[in-house]
Amino acid sequence: MGIVAGLDSSSESTRIVVCDADTGAVIRQGYAPHPVEKGPDVDPQAWLMSLGEAAGNGLLEGVQAIGVAAQQHGLLPLDADGNLVRPALVGNDKRAQSAAADLLDSLGGRTAWAQAVGAVPQAAHPVTKLRWLARSEPEHAARITEVMQPHDWLVWQLLGRPARRTTDRGAASGTGYWSAETASYRPDLVELSLGHQVRLPEVLGPSGTAGFTPEGLLISAGTGETMAAAFGLGVGEGDAVMSLGASGSVFGIHHEALVDPSGTITSFADATGRHLPVVHTSNAVRVLRGAAEMLGTDLQGLSDLALKSSPGAYGMVLLPYLEGERTPHLPHTAGSLHGMRRESMKPEHLARAAVEGMLCGLADALDVLRGRGVAVRRVFLLGAAAELAAVQTVAPALFGVQVVVPQPAEYAALGAARQAAWAWGVAHGTLTPAAGAPAAPGGGSAWIDPPQWPAAASQVFEPGEELPVGQAVRQQYAAVRDEAHPGAFQREG
Repeated sequence: MGIVAGLDSSSESTRIVVCDADTGAVIRQGYAPHPVEKGPDVDPQAWLMSLGEAAGNGLLEGVQAIGVAAQQHGLLPLDADGNLVRPALVGNDKRAQSAAADLLDSLGGRTAWAQAVGAVPQAAHPVTKLRWLARSEPEHAARITEVMQPHDWLVWQLLGRPARRTTDRGAASGTGYWSAETASYRPDLVELSLGHQVRLPEVLGPSGTAGFTPEGLLISAGTGETMAAAFGLGVGEGDAVMSLGASGSVFGIHHEALVDPSGTITSFADATGRHLPVVHTSNAVRVLRGAAEMLGTDLQGLSDLALKSSPGAYGMVLLPYLEGERTPHLPHTAGSLHGMRRESMKPEHLARAAVEGMLCGLADALDVLRGRGVAVRRVFLLGAAAELAAVQTVAPALFGVQVVVPQPAEYAALGAARQAAWAWGVAHGTLTPAAGAPAAPGGGSAWIDPPQWPAAASQVFEPGEELPVGQAVRQQYAAVRDEAHPGAFQREG
């Protein structure tokens, strides 16, 4: 078929992979950091500069199509001429926390928002950033006539700022004003937030084309980083992906949107036409780092210590709610250590309790998805902590399924490249529906499968004979959790 490229414009850098469109084999790669900027306000021209540097030295020579993935939850407010009203707002903008509470009340609470758009407003959401602008910078807010997210804006710039503005359903589902369930915008929520209507990008289908550059380069729909990474990993229904950052997240691939009245599940769309329900936890690797600091070691040292202990940490249970918790909804609680006895107060048992506590907290999030019918036959673990031997040893028995640890790779950029190959194949008729192919998810034209690229190279860990022991550890954790916070987790299901 040819050569395609995918770029991932994260919060820190631009990474580009150039791939064979048929096999997914990486031919060459480019990288450039973003200029260092402090604070949540960013000049998006820096992203273009980084992109240009990453694509230097003829990196894109021969490329026929390119996909764009970018950091999620950014907001670029534009005026009637398509120029920025102010710098872009990105990241988890702490300034918008009060605006999130304000919006929550304005629509009638968590359930009302969850039913409207599948998500409860958080400081990061673009809809919340619009409310913050309306309250804190009314002069700027009054000039806003359209809004974009980072990937929307980058696609638009690559195409030469055409009259058509586009996005995709994955990125749109993270705005707080587009519903994955109904596949439609809620402009009333934009007006509720900002005080007036604005122009919103056209939402393209998964294999859609945003346009062609004057040189004939196809630009695919693009998507958010999470959706692109899932596509690059090659996960499908039956897979869950667990991201181990300071905080944690667990998402599955599902055939329908999940409306969760409690707001525990955020109903994202994915980059393939399916759905990506996500459950967040406030605490993941920060639990391990905190325990490591207590014990005067680092993450590797903590892992080594934990493996010297035994399952159940000699009776100790760590409830990992160090920063409050989102799942279960305990925003004002604190972490706690239970079951201490003189004989258990040793470094290796505390290390084991930290690893088990973190993973049990994430297993609770996984159970929220299972409780809503999301199939989980294997769990992909992402993040540097997934490489720790203690995590790899403990996780399969606690989760009760196969655990997959992919080798480090540029999965978001690979997903963007795979999307580009998909759009190119559809646009040029080299990918066509099979005879009798069902309609695409949500209706529309017959479904066309994306190019079948190889799955990510991974290590695989099975529960094996440790499964009953792991389930006993989970039961011990659940008993302590429910005694300390009666009913908290049951409300999440």
